[in-house]
Amino acid sequence: MGFPKILFRIIENRRCPLFTYGDVFSVTGIALSINNEQENNFITTAIVNSPVAKKNCKILNGDLTKIIIQYERGDKIPVCMISCSGCTGSIKLEHSRDQALVTTENEIYSNEIGSMMHLLSDFAFFKNIDNHNLEKVVKFFKLNKYEKDEIVIRKGEPGGNFFIIVTGSVNVINDSGITISTLKKGDVFGEMSLICNEPVSATIQVHEETSILYIDQNNFRKILDHFPAIQLYFSRLMASRLNKANMIKPEDITAGMIGNLSEIPAEALFQTLNMNNKTGILTINELPRGTARFSFRQGALIKAKYNDDVGESAFYEILKEHKGRFRFTPGLPPEDFETPEIGYFMKLLMEGMRRLDEGRSKSTN
Repeated sequence: MGFPKILFRIIENRRCPLFTYGDVFSVTGIALSINNEQENNFITTAIVNSPVAKKNCKILNGDLTKIIIQYERGDKIPVCMISCSGCTGSIKLEHSRDQALVTTENEIYSNEIGSMMHLLSDFAFFKNIDNHNLEKVVKFFKLNKYEKDEIVIRKGEPGGNFFIIVTGSVNVINDSGITISTLKKGDVFGEMSLICNEPVSATIQVHEETSILYIDQNNFRKILDHFPAIQLYFSRLMASRLNKANMIKPEDITAGMIGNLSEIPAEALFQTLNMNNKTGILTINELPRGTARFSFRQGALIKAKYNDDVGESAFYEILKEHKGRFRFTPGLPPEDFETPEIGYFMKLLMEGMRRLDEGRSKSTN
């Protein structure tokens, strides 16, 4: 168009779902009033270039277009800061004539990640990834900064992100507003709602100024698919949290146990048997389609049958059931000790949760 591009850089991010601190946008265009005896016209053109590989935001594009209209041409925009109109989050952007402040998206990303990489490599989550792939995984994450007393997620909300605390700390709040635990640097939260497709189980409130990495559900599943070691990390983490909640006691599993799916969801039941490396047969009765049987060998699922479904399909179908009585009986017949496992358990569980989520989405449309 013949007009220079004016750059705006994000200098503050409060839970924006699309962009991160340091993202750069360019704006160019004109806004003209043309008045004569026959017509009274206003003409505007604006081109907003967003960071590569990120979605366009109509709200932010509108805010940047307003700047063109206000100052008539991009090259007339003075040094200034603007805030987006906001949706579920908000950002603040700065335009400066100091070219030292103008960096490309890749440069900003490299600087930010480079300063954090040494810190992140010591976190339990990232220790499951070799150094060669660490930066690839980190690229899936975004970074947000929170002030004291801000709410990160609230109990009952749909689960949408997995979080890792980089600096600072947050409190886990119960229904009465009482702090039941504090999470600090390297701790994670939000994974249970993503894996089990359940609403957020507790409110997370910032205890002090805190920086948090987060990743959405789609990218969360991508890294689980590509890095089996991370699947094992979550498998252990989920089992630990289930045991802390006393959903199933290890001694009950050892002796054999009975219960109801209405009290213990199928995914939690299977997860606990897997992580406690149990060998035996899980029988579930009083189901809409008859009896289901699942065989475990040292926590691995080796046989699955529910009505006409066998193998993976039987496992996926049982996750849909919310009522039924189960019994776990330790021990297997000798021939089952050579039976190959159906599949890597955590991957089966994630795929089952994905199918459940898709089924719920279709039913609401």
